[in-house]
Amino acid sequence: MPTALAPPARPSPAEPASSGTYRLTAGNKPTAAAVLRNLVATVLNSTGHEALAETARLLTSEIVTNVYRHTSVAAVNVEVMVTEKHVHVVVRDSNPRCQPMPPEVSDGEGGLGLVIVERCADAWGVVHFGGQVPDGKAVWFRLFEGGRGAL
Repeated sequence: MPTALAPPARPSPAEPASSGTYRLTAGNKPTAAAVLRNLVATVLNSTGHEALAETARLLTSEIVTNVYRHTSVAAVNVEVMVTEKHVHVVVRDSNPRCQPMPPEVSDGEGGLGLVIVERCADAWGVVHFGGQVPDGKAVWFRLFEGGRGAL
């Protein structure tokens, strides 16, 4: 099981050396989405990215909720990398399975998490880790100052 001390997932090109990185871990419980989204927003509000905080809060909540709903992992790990011009958030868990992106859902009863990520993030993706037989995945998104997610 990954811990807060585990090496970070590398779901996209490495961030510049001047970036700040914050690692957050919560048990995979019903409260995880609320706790982690609020911590991500606090990091962004504290590092000069107030315009991105609410979008990052929403996207983090959607991804962490997917981990809770679709896995039985013990913990969810979130890494927030902050640079002057953008933020990069990675949600990592120890279940390599991915749920397919659903078609549009008309009843409003869920299934739109990754659709919301697709529409609000400047970039996003999924990376599996652990070698030829993956033992986990990371869903990441990036928000740029002045980009789609800036409010």
